[in-house]
Amino acid sequence: MQPETEAHRTETHVPHRGDAAVTPPDLPAVPPRNGLLIAGIFILLLAVGGAVSMLSRNHAARALADETQQEALPVVAVIRASAAPLDQQLVLPASIEAYEESPIYARTNGYLLRWTKDIGSRVKKAELLAEIDTPEIDQELMQARAARQQVAAQLEIAKISNERWQNLRKTDSVSQQEADMQLSNYQQAVANLAAADANVRRLEQLESFKRVYAPFSGVLTKRNVDPGALINAGSNGKELFDIARVDPLRVFANVPQSYTPAIKVGMPAFVVLQEFPGRKFNGKVARTADAIDPLTRTLRAEVDVPNQNGELLPGAFGELHFKIDVTAKKLTVPINALLFRKEGAQVAVVGPDGKVQLRHISIGRDYGTSLEVLEGIGVEDRIVINPPDSLEEGQAVRVNEEKAGDKTS
Repeated sequence: MQPETEAHRTETHVPHRGDAAVTPPDLPAVPPRNGLLIAGIFILLLAVGGAVSMLSRNHAARALADETQQEALPVVAVIRASAAPLDQQLVLPASIEAYEESPIYARTNGYLLRWTKDIGSRVKKAELLAEIDTPEIDQELMQARAARQQVAAQLEIAKISNERWQNLRKTDSVSQQEADMQLSNYQQAVANLAAADANVRRLEQLESFKRVYAPFSGVLTKRNVDPGALINAGSNGKELFDIARVDPLRVFANVPQSYTPAIKVGMPAFVVLQEFPGRKFNGKVARTADAIDPLTRTLRAEVDVPNQNGELLPGAFGELHFKIDVTAKKLTVPINALLFRKEGAQVAVVGPDGKVQLRHISIGRDYGTSLEVLEGIGVEDRIVINPPDSLEEGQAVRVNEEKAGDKTS
């Protein structure tokens, strides 16, 4: 009995904390079916964990690719078009021109003897402007008059001879042929005298051009010659003067196509110039071109403005105001939102899908930093400002939300 007790004590001995090794307790054997179940569950857990890890990695890769692609898109700033205020006037840039203007050339050759009017002089119609010394024409005229006297003397002799031979023919003293020859000589002398008279009148007309007169009342805007200058006849020669009629003046403006129905002949208008602040120079629409310029899509309109005091000068720039009611709703966009390509003026609009749409627009008035847009866009459109030249139709872009909104220029 003693050995068994010792063995029992040895099997049930609990090792102390300071022992070097611990022997695990014996476990009962696991049945084979339960072991397979546990192994299957373990493998399933491993497969699920691998699938979850793979899905997580794929999702992260796709997110990184999407973010990279999104970062690669060009960033654009957008604004909204603003509504132009309704106005009761149409204001357009205008050019002031003389009612009549003509360069003056000499009609005869010679040397300038003197001029009587200088630049800025106001002259009346047919007033003497200059005199030209024409010695060659004077000599030719004297020669032509002397030749005319010779022809006249020959005509007198031919006339007497013809009358004499016609009387002799009545008595059959001369033949009919001789009488006809004398008649022919007389008729030829008459024609020679007519030619001599025409030559004299031609030279007298040329000599009359030695005096240069004003073709109409106005002001001399140019004087290009001095006494002693060589003068050649015709437009190939040097221009002597330039004269302009400044009362009234013609004021021209190009009216946009959308406003052309409101422009009528006889309607009032006035001109404003920067050098005359607070003043209006009234006039009326005198005529229009009655045709739209295909290049600018505008109508050429002319307003005649009285200028009795000569305050307005031809060639000046001003603003022409038409008194019309403008009730159509218009939009304005900044000038830096436009794209100028061969297709014409365009703006880039960002659609709801984030892609660019190139819109053709019709431009109205120019306000300097902004333009009036008659058609092509709406107030809800997001318009790209400072669009790059490489921007294309359908291109995806990323909108800078900080600069987007309803702000206008």
